[in-house]
Amino acid sequence: MRSVAADLGINPETLRNWVRAAGASRPRGRRTQDSAQPPVPLEAENAVLRKKVRELEEEREILRKAAKHFAGETRW
Repeated sequence: MRSVAADLGINPETLRNWVRAAGASRPRGRRTQDSAQPPVPLEAENAVLRKKVRELEEEREILRKAAKHFAGETRW
């Protein structure tokens, strides 16, 4: 829990409180060694989401420029 809190840049006790509030519990028994790399499907999903974010940012910028342009046309 400490290493995750450090990665997130938060106090370990804050993370512990969040976990408790979410109803998650610490696994009992022997700890398993998780791989350091996320699964491939997660990486693919992240790539799709990053692309969507770029598209939405471009659309927002176009709309912002259009609004600015049309606002300038209505003023005499």
